[in-house]
Amino acid sequence: MTEDVPGGDIAGKRSLRPLSGVLAAMAVSLTGTRVSAIALPWFVLVTTGSATQTGLVAFCEMTPYVAVKAFTGPLVDRIGPRAVSWTTDLASATAAAAVPLFHALDLLSFPLLLVLVALIGSVRGPGDLAKAVMVPEAAERGRVPLERATGLSGATERLASTIGPAAGGSLVALLGPMTGLVVNAVCFALGSVLITLALPRGRGHAVAEAPSRGGETEPGYWRRFGEGFTFLRGEPLLLTVIVMVGITNLLDAGFTTVLMPVWAKESGNGPAAIGLLGSVLGAAAVAGSLIAAMAAHRLRRRMVFFTGFLLAGAPRFLILASDAPMGAVLTVFAVSGFGAGFLNPVLGAVLFERVPRRMLGRVSALGDSLAWAGIPLGGLIAGAVVTSVGLAPVLLAGGAAYFLTTNLTGLRPEWREMDRAGRRDPQERQPEEAVRTTSANRSA
Repeated sequence: MTEDVPGGDIAGKRSLRPLSGVLAAMAVSLTGTRVSAIALPWFVLVTTGSATQTGLVAFCEMTPYVAVKAFTGPLVDRIGPRAVSWTTDLASATAAAAVPLFHALDLLSFPLLLVLVALIGSVRGPGDLAKAVMVPEAAERGRVPLERATGLSGATERLASTIGPAAGGSLVALLGPMTGLVVNAVCFALGSVLITLALPRGRGHAVAEAPSRGGETEPGYWRRFGEGFTFLRGEPLLLTVIVMVGITNLLDAGFTTVLMPVWAKESGNGPAAIGLLGSVLGAAAVAGSLIAAMAAHRLRRRMVFFTGFLLAGAPRFLILASDAPMGAVLTVFAVSGFGAGFLNPVLGAVLFERVPRRMLGRVSALGDSLAWAGIPLGGLIAGAVVTSVGLAPVLLAGGAAYFLTTNLTGLRPEWREMDRAGRRDPQERQPEEAVRTTSANRSA
């Protein structure tokens, strides 16, 4: 049985503990994942000497991540995000710890490694989803505007993406890749503990379903899953966002995994330039996310959203195609990162406002999976096209595609809804004295 979250608690004493706990759990689990993203490929590369096997390991993690996440949304809605988060983090910690354990026992074959990596990806997807689903409830309990809460969530992710690779590279260089995988397991375990402590029982539970016409209050799994698709079909704004972000994710994946390394090699800047540019991009994105957390709820969302994409997308492609000096490239990446920091706060606020709380897990899971579907293909497509026509034409074409996708599509009428109040279930309306988590500019 699901448990409804009492509105009176939200309207009562303010507590920042749930939001702080969710953000802390996000920080440690994402940092561990970024450390593993350095340690695991390096371990495979140095032990097998095969780039193909290294790529296969990455594919085996991301494919179940996307696939399982799509189908676990109804379970998150039914069981509750708190339970899903701490149990999947614990499972991730166990699977991650098994890699160095079996290696130390000389039992880690390559097929077994693929199984463990696939297991990590399978449980990490639902865990990431559950933490994201807990953000709006935690924001309400802390009386924090949604844009601010999602801005802090975005800043947390960007910070982990900045610190994690640096920490992972240092650990691998000094202590070896197995140490990085142990750190990954510890981070997942810590994330599980933080969720259980920050959200005690009675919080982060599932929201009760509205009674059906026949009196049935507990729809089955496939009915919940179908309701997610039905809801998305009736939300043109969310569908347009998903399609647009899906295209940009594909372009970003190709840029990160193929175009940047090829540029670093052909320009003579070497792999150190990739790390430097990634750090500059990540640090600037953290700054943008923090500013968005403080001010985005006072600005028009559509303007902030498309300005952020204008800075974050095409300029990165074009500057690498222009044979510009390294100083100019760093400047453009810093500006791009700053613009990117404003995107997730807006996207998160729009999603949380338009999707009924009882359906948030299933709709978020479907939306995220559709938006991430092109990521495994980005590198494959970019590699094939670069081999055929060279780097510069692909960078120019990628920049043009990014610009057209993120700006000209903004002329569609659906985007006007971004600055308007989203639809909410009547059952989820809070008392008049409760905190308002919407922005000041949501009037039509």
